[in-house]
Amino acid sequence: MELVRADLISRARAGDGEAFRALTEPHRRELQVHCYRMLGSFQDAEDALQDTLLAAWRGLEGFDGRASIRTWLYRIATNKCLSALRSASRRPVKEWDIPGVEPPEPTRLGEVVWLEPYPDTLLEGAINLPLGPEARYEQTESISLAFVTALQALPPRQVAVLILRDVLGFHADEVADMLDTTIESVKSALKRARAGLQRRRMPVADREPPPVADSPAEDAIVAKFVSAYESANIDALVALLTDDVFMSMPPLPLEYEGRDLVARFCAGMFGSGRRFDLVPTRANGQPAFGAYLHAPTGIRHGTGLFVLTLTGDRICAMTRFENSVLPSFGLPRSLPSR
Repeated sequence: MELVRADLISRARAGDGEAFRALTEPHRRELQVHCYRMLGSFQDAEDALQDTLLAAWRGLEGFDGRASIRTWLYRIATNKCLSALRSASRRPVKEWDIPGVEPPEPTRLGEVVWLEPYPDTLLEGAINLPLGPEARYEQTESISLAFVTALQALPPRQVAVLILRDVLGFHADEVADMLDTTIESVKSALKRARAGLQRRRMPVADREPPPVADSPAEDAIVAKFVSAYESANIDALVALLTDDVFMSMPPLPLEYEGRDLVARFCAGMFGSGRRFDLVPTRANGQPAFGAYLHAPTGIRHGTGLFVLTLTGDRICAMTRFENSVLPSFGLPRSLPSR
């Protein structure tokens, strides 16, 4: 194996693109997920991945073999993401722009409004990987919307340390080398990151775990949600929600907590005879739906993407994203009339 790797490195250094792809392709998807966790944006993660591979191609002469190719790539990707976070200006808060619909007063305004969902179709081969002994989180949990959202509220360097240590399980000395810092600095940043993450994550201690993905139990909840939403049956929809259900809608800052408020929001969306069709997909390991509004012409226009967070046989969170994310999930901007 070492001889094969050494041969690929030698050929790649000589300009063999196929050899370089053979070295990097096995790690491509996990690197993209790593960039997504750090940046909270699917599109930004794809850009960071391309920057990482380009930097690796140009810098292969500097690879000294002390670490594995995988660790070396993670070093490059992490620092590309940190550079992106340092140079990015805060994205503007979007104003409500749905004509004829007046949203209720929100519970609060969210501090994380630049989040994007991640398509499950790109998770295969990216999260079912052997982890280092330091890992503290299940890979499915660490790609969930709740986890990624909480990460975005932390300082960038703390995000990097927490992901590398607690999600991927790299040793403290490896992380220190990746970030050109000391082990003591890594330990200090990790302590602060863990405390910050704990404060920002939704409480889960008293909640039932979600049903297994694509299981009959999950399918049953999903079917009830689709039926209630497409028929604009508020009572049936409310019956599926936990008492403390939470709803957010990045890049809008509006956040709603509790059955009554979420029900009022949905009732407003269904007002004036507005009706929707839902097209199933999956995002962040969770059930998701493209939402399409019926138009008088019969054409159904995509209005966004819903992602559900489940607990037992109930919905504890709903996240609504804009229609700009639909193409990332292979969903069209509109559906023809039936």
